[in-house]
Amino acid sequence: MQYGITSETLSYLQKWSCVIKSLRFSPWQLAIIIIAFLFALPLLTVFSFVFEPVNDNWQHLVNTVLSRYVNNSLWLMLGVAVGSLIIGVSSAWLTSMCEFPGRKWFEWSLLLPLAMPAYIIAYTYTGLLDFAGPVQTTIRDTFGWRYGDYWFPEIRSLGGAITMLSLVLYPYIYLLARAAFLQQSTCVLEVSRSLGNGAWRTFFQVALPLARPAIIAGLSLVLMETLADYGTVQYFGVDTFTTGIFRTWFGLDDVSTAAQLAALLMVFVFALILLERGSRRQARYDHTSNRHGELPRYQLHGIKALIAWFSCFLPLFLGFLLPSGQLSVWAWQTYEHMVDAQFLQLVTNTLLLAGLTAFIALLLALFMAYGKRLYPVWLVRSAVRLAALGYAVPGTVIAVGVIIPLAVIDNSIDGWFRAYFNMSTGLLFSGTLVALVFAYLVRFLAVSIQTVEAGLDKIKPSMGEAARSLGYRPSEILRRIHIPILRGSLLTAILLVFVDVMKELPATLILRPFNFNTLAVRAYELASDERLADASTAALAIVLAGIIPVILLSISIAQSRKRHE
Repeated sequence: MQYGITSETLSYLQKWSCVIKSLRFSPWQLAIIIIAFLFALPLLTVFSFVFEPVNDNWQHLVNTVLSRYVNNSLWLMLGVAVGSLIIGVSSAWLTSMCEFPGRKWFEWSLLLPLAMPAYIIAYTYTGLLDFAGPVQTTIRDTFGWRYGDYWFPEIRSLGGAITMLSLVLYPYIYLLARAAFLQQSTCVLEVSRSLGNGAWRTFFQVALPLARPAIIAGLSLVLMETLADYGTVQYFGVDTFTTGIFRTWFGLDDVSTAAQLAALLMVFVFALILLERGSRRQARYDHTSNRHGELPRYQLHGIKALIAWFSCFLPLFLGFLLPSGQLSVWAWQTYEHMVDAQFLQLVTNTLLLAGLTAFIALLLALFMAYGKRLYPVWLVRSAVRLAALGYAVPGTVIAVGVIIPLAVIDNSIDGWFRAYFNMSTGLLFSGTLVALVFAYLVRFLAVSIQTVEAGLDKIKPSMGEAARSLGYRPSEILRRIHIPILRGSLLTAILLVFVDVMKELPATLILRPFNFNTLAVRAYELASDERLADASTAALAIVLAGIIPVILLSISIAQSRKRHE
């Protein structure tokens, strides 16, 4: 009998040796793992309520409104998906492959609706199209009609919510679809043309199938934002998961049932994440080429050029120009009594929250992204991905997941102080700005991480290796070499988070300290009181802030395309 070590045993031992070595963490790796767990804690908290026994309130929801939450959420997703796909894909194809008057202007201006939060456009169109609005008033005055003499579409409805969300979310699909169309091989499109295929056949049989992974990725982002919306559906009276979570928490005063609703909503979110991940895996089959030369565009003249121009102008007009124009008119009319010390305090609060969150998010993103570059092991990569998962989760869900563990911590500290010092500490975390900033970070840290990672990917690893051979520590390399090169990416990251925090409504409504408001909350409160004109000043400030990253995005896309050509 032989007692030597077989090759299979040796391979097995080597495999486990590698696993054990990978578990020896450096301080940097350990810090990344701890940060990732901290930011995943709200999501894990919500998910844990799946295993909690249901109570009478849950049974009441099941018997009364849960089916309506599910149906409305599904119909809302379906409607927004169809609307955003039609607008986003058609405008992307027209601006990429066709030549008509105004095309270059539409290339960047079709991104402007990204600066318009859905709840703000909902308030604006309600003021325009409601019974007392200027449109219906003009119709009645012109034809001498009264209430009930004519039919007019109801803006506060599921169809109205679908329209509002489609008008502001289609740029996600437009952006990715247009990039996919521009990156497709000119050889494939030229072969299609040489075979006698016209513009329509080339689009449907060649370009659209090749761009499908990018379009699905954009669609998944649209649907995630649709599920996360609260202001629009609440204002229009459409019962969805987000409104149900809010009502269960504040109406029934039942955090447990609200968390179980949030956990059910996360099932939809994770399904969309899997859809997006699957589209990325399929993207490697796209037929792209290094040939980015200018492909002769389809020259459109006459009625075809007019249709193309109108097809691009209509979503831009309805999604940005008209609502921003109406907001400007209302803001001018109400400027004297709305811009006061209270408004300036709102601006200060908003800038403080947005600036603080953006700065902390930037530091964390830089630390984690650079740590992932230094230690590209599976555990660090998984930790960074876990920390970035919050962007796909609605603000209401994150608020539920934040308040529960913070309340437990507050109660534990208070109980300890009562037992040993006979004094109460009150709320140290929950109900304070700490909870609000933490929720923002959970929600938007992914934006900073992805932006910083994109910048780091453009820096050759040899630069860091050369610096380390000269005796520089990793922190010194980051500070003296990488940060100066990453200046543009860091500015973009901080601006994106800054604007996202300014627009965030549901998490702010739930977690804000008592008597503390932001511009988003103030616009929501005034609109809820039907003071739509008074809400315009706060709403317009949010829109103007949102234009900045959109302009930067447009510039970066234009510069990227010039480099390819």
